[in-house]
Amino acid sequence: MAHTELEDFLILRDLDEPISEAELDAAAEQSGETLRTLRAEGVGITWVDSEVMTNDEGQVTGTFCHYRAEDEDAVREHAERAGLPATRISRRGSPLDGE
Repeated sequence: MAHTELEDFLILRDLDEPISEAELDAAAEQSGETLRTLRAEGVGITWVDSEVMTNDEGQVTGTFCHYRAEDEDAVREHAERAGLPATRISRRGSPLDGE
């Protein structure tokens, strides 16, 4: 992996149609395989966590994902290779203090 400082990125993945939990699990597996491939190629990228969005019926409608990456291009490359939407990619700012 390059010796580049990794930055925090938040990715909104809106889905055109709701998917099942099994389809979400398959997408997560594909994402992990793609991350391993990119890192083997020297790209600085790692997954931190994801939050799942659902509709009133409990169907998965998208995710918010947190990645650490060398740049936005690495995040876009991951999404394209994994076949995942990247509706919006933003640098992560400082968390809000909710108290």
